Amino acid sequence: MTDFEVPVLSVKNLNKQYGPGCLKCRGGESSSLVKNYCQVCGTVYACRNVSFDVFPGEVLGIVGESGSGKSTLMQCLYFDQEVTSGEAYVSDYENGEKNLFQESSQQQRYIRNHIMGKVYQNPLLGLRMNFSSIGNIAEKLIAAGNNHVGMMESRGTELLNKVHIPVHRRKEAPKNFSGGMQQRVQIAKALSNHPPLLLLDEVTTGLDLSVQASVLDLIKSLQRELGISIVLVSHDLGVIRMLADRTLVMLEGKVIEQGLTDQILEDPQQPYTQQLVHSLL
Repeated sequence: MTDFEVPVLSVKNLNKQYGPGCLKCRGGESSSLVKNYCQVCGTVYACRNVSFDVFPGEVLGIVGESGSGKSTLMQCLYFDQEVTSGEAYVSDYENGEKNLFQESSQQQRYIRNHIMGKVYQNPLLGLRMNFSSIGNIAEKLIAAGNNHVGMMESRGTELLNKVHIPVHRRKEAPKNFSGGMQQRVQIAKALSNHPPLLLLDEVTTGLDLSVQASVLDLIKSLQRELGISIVLVSHDLGVIRMLADRTLVMLEGKVIEQGLTDQILEDPQQPYTQQLVHSLL
């Protein structure tokens, strides 16, 4: 098996539920479920047996309507939420042999700081709005054990240049920036420790179309330059079409279809995916 056949990230049977479940919904009685909500006990099954691999240098798109489970999935992958059950392995951590979800909180922090970067839909979750932009990057570097001020200044400046933040604004706080610039600072922060894997959760939602286009162009050029693997969540198939090599379609917590992005867009098999594609045309 060559390196390019070994997944950077492998997720197996990831489940996340809110609520204890009951005999009816746990027993699989579909009559008790409305979509992924149990009418009897009120449990929500946000992710149901989600499995996928991400390969080196690949962009995997995850698309679905609001409530399909895609953002919950991203929160689980970055340890913002605890999974109910399931496995995840990263090739750069313990040779891909340890289930990330069973590691200690200390080890999960290590994985967040060294192996993954995440860009949140809401920049308030990914940035300290009162810190300077370069200070936000330094925070991530310090969390990974760096303490050399010159190195952090140099790395921060390099990354802010890469994401087209003007040099004279690098010591300015993100609260003074536009939404598009805040997302650029988040991207720079997420890339600070050379992670092999980047998680992007609805990064263009709420931005003007011209700003969306510039953020997507930036992501595309950085991905090509750095050869980084990306998991990209969006409800917008236009974003998926532009960036993703392969795509998973989620509905009611389940993956209902997956394949090469061109295949999904040109020959969707599931009625929901057909509806999604037709809404794009």
